[in-house]
Amino acid sequence: MRGTIKIATALIAALPIVFSASNSGAQGGYPDHAVKMVVGYPPGGPVDIIGRVMSDRLAEVWGQPVVVENISGAGGNIAGERAAHAAPDGYTLLVTTNAQITINPSLYSKMGYDPAKDLTPITLAVYSPNILVVPNDVPVKTVQELVAYARSHTGEKLTFASAGVGTTQHLAGELFKAMAHIDIQHVPYRGAAPVITDLLGGRLTMYFGAISPLIPLVREGKVRALAVTSPKRFGASPDLPTMIEAGFPDFVSILSIGLMAPVGTPPAIIDKIHRDTVKILAQPDVRKKLSDIGMEVIGSSPAEFSATMKAETPQWAKVIKDAGIKAGN
Repeated sequence: MRGTIKIATALIAALPIVFSASNSGAQGGYPDHAVKMVVGYPPGGPVDIIGRVMSDRLAEVWGQPVVVENISGAGGNIAGERAAHAAPDGYTLLVTTNAQITINPSLYSKMGYDPAKDLTPITLAVYSPNILVVPNDVPVKTVQELVAYARSHTGEKLTFASAGVGTTQHLAGELFKAMAHIDIQHVPYRGAAPVITDLLGGRLTMYFGAISPLIPLVREGKVRALAVTSPKRFGASPDLPTMIEAGFPDFVSILSIGLMAPVGTPPAIIDKIHRDTVKILAQPDVRKKLSDIGMEVIGSSPAEFSATMKAETPQWAKVIKDAGIKAGN
């Protein structure tokens, strides 16, 4: 009896080693077939471009197809839900923006998933700030002059535009409005192109917009740039002060794009995807390609990505609540 107990005890003790070896072997062969990257926005936009850069390079590294699937709608929520409910085996990944995972939970009354509980961070890949610009007929050259101008024109219809309700551009304007204690009216558009048309036509007072399409207009003297919304000066416009430097502490409003997987995906697979993705992002030609579209590489760890989510979510929840913003408003 005593010998039987010893054998049983030895077998039980050996089980974790057996399962560990089995899991290691399975994960060591990852991936052994095609991987899908879900993107919640249409082809051709910045999120899609980042997804395709990562998918093309990862396919080369892994020797397996990495296919981008565009599932647009509801501010990325449809794609997020699809990825969150996929099998947690590393074969479905989500290319996500910070808006999807830190803004949408407060913006939408119902979501089919909880980003904080149903998705596992892999890496924040890149970021791009917004840039605060004004038409040339607005007589200001600094953020403080813009604030003074707005305060001296109380009662007049001063406006700030965005490419849509709930975008980082919209929330940047609301944050500015609250912090500067000024009265400016939000004007939402369907995309950035019509915003720029009206900006050039002098039909708007100010715009927090994506840096890539605006920098050429700034350099050509068609609009005037006042500041960027990144925590530090941005490489594409090093002479432009941050909103923090302009006197607005903690004013950060960036578009960041990251990679996530369904919760429960094995840590070994998360680690492999993270390591391979960060190596790709460090390649000089990749960095150059991303810089050309106004993006800078982050390449964060999963823990850093998680910490960013935890910090941003309550920040934007307050802005959304205070401004009374709801999806569709």
